[in-house]
Amino acid sequence: MRDIARARQQMGARLKELRLDAKLTGRQLAARYGWQASKVSKLENGRQTPSEDDIRAWCDAVDRPDEAPNLIATLRAMETLYAEWRRQLRLGTKTRQQSWAEMEAETTSFRVFESVLIPGLLQTSEYARLRLSQVIAFHGIPDDLEEGVAIRMRRQEVLYNPSKTFHFVILESALRLGMASPDVMLGQLDRLIAIAMMPRVRLGVVPMGAPLPFAPQHGFWIFGDRAVHVETVAAELTLTLPEEIEQYARLFNWFAKIAHYGPHARQIITQAMEALSE
Repeated sequence: MRDIARARQQMGARLKELRLDAKLTGRQLAARYGWQASKVSKLENGRQTPSEDDIRAWCDAVDRPDEAPNLIATLRAMETLYAEWRRQLRLGTKTRQQSWAEMEAETTSFRVFESVLIPGLLQTSEYARLRLSQVIAFHGIPDDLEEGVAIRMRRQEVLYNPSKTFHFVILESALRLGMASPDVMLGQLDRLIAIAMMPRVRLGVVPMGAPLPFAPQHGFWIFGDRAVHVETVAAELTLTLPEEIEQYARLFNWFAKIAHYGPHARQIITQAMEALSE
């Protein structure tokens, strides 16, 4: 997957190199333009994307105006990458599912957190069909529903790969919210019980009422120690900066510690099934 974070980090390293060659401190450069000193640090460490004016000012300050055109071209390329991520939402469900399958094939250790949805690798075809149909309707993308569902189901073959391990943590709300009709949810919850028994799958459920360590703002997938994948309403983001991965890994561990596993997790799922039956 294309990666804005890596490109931003590389640009920051080049900006820092130019500043050091000019024998300027970060404070000196910031003072010249009335910037906060932290802005220089954020730009150099890839935690903030510079504007074209920032780049021109930086190159003037280090007496290297000749560097500005190349850096601005890099910045525009980064903006194009984000636009392509947004356009990916309009290429249909098949393309999105294929990109996920490629990432999963390259990963041996998965950590997945979801607060209101069942993760794609654990979904039944009926649940997946509902989820993908909603994506098609909301974003107005080409209707390739059956192809998208078929690829999502094939993706689940990765669960049987002996070289891979999976740790899923979901909130009990994902079992009880009205994300599907009762008959679809009953089949889905039955599937979760079966998956929880698989040898390389660890499924944790955080029960309703448990004190949460942090606000569950969105779901996320951690692929080994190299990337975090986050879906927003408008785009799919892949984060690769070490500090970003560490933050999500820490958050995952916090939720994993309060999750229930084994018979206790299956009991929570069974209780949700009984509530649906009633």
